Amino acid sequence: MKKILSVMVCASLSLGAMAQEALAFDANAGVKTKMTAYDGTTVNFTAYERLFYVTNVEDSTYQFLNVYVPDGATQQTPIFLRTYVGGYMASPAAQPQAGDATGRALKEGYVVVIPGTRGRNSSIVADKAYTKSRKGVKTGQTIYTGRAPKAILDLKAAIRYLRHFDKEMPGNAERIITDGTSAGGAMSALMGATGNNPEYAELLKAMGAADERDDVFASVCFCPIIDLEHADMAYEWLYWQTDSRQGLDDTHKQMTKELAAMYPAYVNSLNLMKPDGTPLTADNYLDYLKSEIIRAAQIAKNAGADIPDSIGFSFSNSAGGMFAAPINGGMRPQMPQGDNRPQMQGGQPPMGMRPMRGGTGRKQVGEYITDLDMQKYLNYVVSTQALKGVPAFDSLIEGINNASGENEEFGNETGNSVNFTDYTAQKNGTTVSDAIRQNVRLLNPMSFIVDGKTSVAPHWYIRHGARDRDTAFLVPVNFSTKLQNAGKDVNFLLAWNRPHSGDYSLDELFQWIADIVNK
Repeated sequence: MKKILSVMVCASLSLGAMAQEALAFDANAGVKTKMTAYDGTTVNFTAYERLFYVTNVEDSTYQFLNVYVPDGATQQTPIFLRTYVGGYMASPAAQPQAGDATGRALKEGYVVVIPGTRGRNSSIVADKAYTKSRKGVKTGQTIYTGRAPKAILDLKAAIRYLRHFDKEMPGNAERIITDGTSAGGAMSALMGATGNNPEYAELLKAMGAADERDDVFASVCFCPIIDLEHADMAYEWLYWQTDSRQGLDDTHKQMTKELAAMYPAYVNSLNLMKPDGTPLTADNYLDYLKSEIIRAAQIAKNAGADIPDSIGFSFSNSAGGMFAAPINGGMRPQMPQGDNRPQMQGGQPPMGMRPMRGGTGRKQVGEYITDLDMQKYLNYVVSTQALKGVPAFDSLIEGINNASGENEEFGNETGNSVNFTDYTAQKNGTTVSDAIRQNVRLLNPMSFIVDGKTSVAPHWYIRHGARDRDTAFLVPVNFSTKLQNAGKDVNFLLAWNRPHSGDYSLDELFQWIADIVNK
């Protein structure tokens, strides 16, 4: 069945802008194809591609989605929506890959949706038709189409499209599971944490998005780069005493101290509660973070990982000497069984089981980790990859090549880079405009979890590598804790010895997905 067809092009596709009379989906237009899955089996599926999810298409290179329906899927089959956004860059609508979560989702029988999204680098060249609707834009001018908050608007529009055609399209739009890594993890977090929030409504209406809900069932977030207006503070609060930061020149060393000093007031303002019901504050935060790292290391150790004592860990053969936050409620951790055992990847042991530099390895299963010297551990993290500059996210923009991706993300359609925090703006002798503040807010899922106007996803799977320095560990810990405090089902882990990466431990991830969709 075909629902609402007809596409009218108002501007050259090479320029990117076009308009549709209405959104369209033709159930008979799918193409039968197949893929060899990770285990060598063949997955047969039907592909529906280049489905534009808004009627006012500003950038036709990106503003459409692809849908892949495995044989046997029904109207009740959950939908796995994967965004490939990275670095806030534009992300084309892709095809499923056998080696990542999209291929695995097809293999597991889920409908796979991969939307394209505009990003900080996407652009078009304005023609006469485009300039008629955009005051101040000249013919031939390069327009950057994907500055904040365009990426999350595109993804919300994609979700609305799926709901709009839920009856015509295989897959259940009430069971959408989103997935993304890094900036894509941020987009997945935003899809989960901002469902139906009215602050996005007029922007979506102007794009010609379907008049539907945009909440989702679950969000998978690998190393989400979020809470950008506070990320510089968190970064310096965590790392300012490391050897790396102490080796800075006096100017930057002073900046790291200033930013670190600003963080306690912020984290205390979140009013976070630990699982035992006591407040999580700046005063006890490092101990709580320590317990999370110990938990991750203990899980890996019981699966066979070599945890060296040279990076700060202390050990005991008795559970009685364990750190104050007992692993698994104080019960002896069990070795994973069957498909939940660590997976070999290309003949190599999984991350966390590879040899680590220095120290005496502690492989004996059943030996307990009792404590962690955080200073030593953070210096280990820094030794594996250099820290970002100071500030880490809102750069001083001291030279033409020194703007961060985040500075570009909050720039405007002319392609400029801007400061988005008061601290760095003041250092540069400028101020942050109200428009920029609003765009920063619209890109921060922390803003909406408890605002009372949002349909927050009930299920969350959040991972951040235990040696990922792309943002401070505090950022995902705050996010997961706030969701837990709001009563959401959260599966969180600082994955042992992982750098900045995503779509790992797919057996574990898809077991979690199966558990939540079958409840």
